[in-house]
Amino acid sequence: MKIHELSTTKSKSIKRLGRGISGGQGKTAGRGTKGQNSRTGSKFKPGFEGGQTKLAMRLPKARGFKALNRTEYRVVNISDLEDLAKKTVDAKVLEDAGVIRTGKNPLKLLGNGTIKTAVTITVDKASASAVAAVEKAGGKVIITPAKTKTQKPVQKESK
Repeated sequence: MKIHELSTTKSKSIKRLGRGISGGQGKTAGRGTKGQNSRTGSKFKPGFEGGQTKLAMRLPKARGFKALNRTEYRVVNISDLEDLAKKTVDAKVLEDAGVIRTGKNPLKLLGNGTIKTAVTITVDKASASAVAAVEKAGGKVIITPAKTKTQKPVQKESK
């Protein structure tokens, strides 16, 4: 391809504002008559609302933060196990009984309440007081490692 073979593209002509009343956008150049918006110079600052308190100032300050890799647990108390009256309990049994919601979140056993019956429970995590209370009643707590978000292994550079 040579320079004389190139074809030009039609470019849209820029509107020439304020070039007389017959120019289409003459006199006020489409800005209207009078007022702050018709004047030259800087416009409003970002977030300016005409003197009204800015939205950023009306909203409360967001304090603290939420960790991006936090793990939310489905919680079951030992008092809930007493109400079930079953010998072996896991997440499926609790879901069917309506004690916890169905989902993929790991299950955590907490020590709120009392338990008198011997129960074998399989959970992802348990508090020390819950484990002590279940074992005192003659039961057993089986803790399976929770499935965490997978992370790429860090490769060490060899020297």
